[in-house]
Amino acid sequence: MRIPVVWSPVTREHQPRHEVWVGVPTVGTEVPERVDAILAALAEHPLHEAVPHDDELLEVVHDGDLLAFLEGASAAWAAGPYEELVGQDRVVPYFFPTPALLAGMEPHPATALHAQTGEHCYDTMTLVGPGTWAAARAAVDVALTAVDLVVEGARTAYALCRPPGHHVTPRGYGGSCYLNNAAVAAEALRDAGHERVAVVDVDAHHGNGTQAVFWERADVLYGSLHVDPGAGWFPHVFGHADEVGGGAGEGATRNLPLAEGAGDEPWVAAVEDLAGWVSDAGCTALVVSLGVDAAGVDPESPLQVTDAGFAAAGRVLGGRGLPSVLVQEGGYDLGSMGAAVAAYLGGHGEHGGAA
Repeated sequence: MRIPVVWSPVTREHQPRHEVWVGVPTVGTEVPERVDAILAALAEHPLHEAVPHDDELLEVVHDGDLLAFLEGASAAWAAGPYEELVGQDRVVPYFFPTPALLAGMEPHPATALHAQTGEHCYDTMTLVGPGTWAAARAAVDVALTAVDLVVEGARTAYALCRPPGHHVTPRGYGGSCYLNNAAVAAEALRDAGHERVAVVDVDAHHGNGTQAVFWERADVLYGSLHVDPGAGWFPHVFGHADEVGGGAGEGATRNLPLAEGAGDEPWVAAVEDLAGWVSDAGCTALVVSLGVDAAGVDPESPLQVTDAGFAAAGRVLGGRGLPSVLVQEGGYDLGSMGAAVAAYLGGHGEHGGAA
């Protein structure tokens, strides 16, 4: 079954240039070519260009200060001395007002932009450039257009979002993510009348941002399978099995960390576990955070999932029969990621794509 593919050419405009890892500039992996690698592999599916949406649901997911910062950060940085002084034309933090620094005291607002950045960004890997806001905002429109197609009758729609988004919390960005596309899609499905929505995250890394957005809510379930952060993997301090939600959302979060080197069998078994959990909870719509960086050849994780594994996961989640929005997250090996996405869509589409 062919699944409608939603994309926007504007998502190519984010150019990270490089990342800063343990103080060293390294070549960026979340590059515009990811969009074209996926498009080339999905030629058999109908293509839809995203249409603009207002900010209403984006503002439900994210704090206004974060949105304002991201929209204006690059222009403010370019107006400052950073490129002339140190050759840095991308917005990158160097100072983080952590609880250890604050020590219970009430801080004054930072005035320097390079210090303000650390109030919003929680790592040094996620740089902001001239096209970052436009691309990230277009990715939100991609996700919302995919929701529109599902609401209008498609069983499943795929949102080719770039940059990805599942690491973005209500107030902070990081992990090569700027706006949380999957969380906005879940909010849109709720807004369309689904009383309980599930987000199942199959990216190789835990989606700490999506977990944070829905942590205290029972109307959106968040379930994730990912490489064990306890083995030293991003996001390090979240994604452990004992994280189950808080307040009204207790029990609506589920984490299944996997050992380094895990391949198809344990990975698909974890997908089956989460699929059963979603069904038992009575969810009527599904968002899949479709990262494919669990692939064995991907440089960003130690998992060893094959295309057959991705196809099997698609069959498992598609087999639940829920209206589904598939939101692209990670996947960084340009030679293989398109095939992995196509394999997942092929599996999911066995149970219904377009209406």
